[in-house]
Amino acid sequence: MHRVNWPLRKILWAECQRLIRRYIWRMQIHPSARIEPTAYVDRTWPKGVHIEANCYVGEHAVFLTHDMVRGLYLDTVLGAGSVLGARCIVMPGLVIGEGCVIAPGAVVIKDMPARTHAIGNPAAITPL
Repeated sequence: MHRVNWPLRKILWAECQRLIRRYIWRMQIHPSARIEPTAYVDRTWPKGVHIEANCYVGEHAVFLTHDMVRGLYLDTVLGAGSVLGARCIVMPGLVIGEGCVIAPGAVVIKDMPARTHAIGNPAAITPL
């Protein structure tokens, strides 16, 4: 997706992280999904990570599947073709529909229907 100008070491690091997430942690991440090396994909409940085809997870984005305060371990789904902006946060147990865009810095606290846009803290959801 955005790897054209990446240095070789960054490409290798991202590929290594993808393999570890997929085969060691057993996260369900489609091979076409692109996750920046600095993004945080929750390892506390790795079974709960579901990232579908052609998704992009931006720099320092947080994708959670657990909440230690409430003792929750929930599946979090990122629909096909969705984009998570830099430093956004997706709370545990949410379903982000296909083709959604989450703006940089947004905090998503509820499910998003397909082809919507989320912006702000807490995120306001509007159609694209």
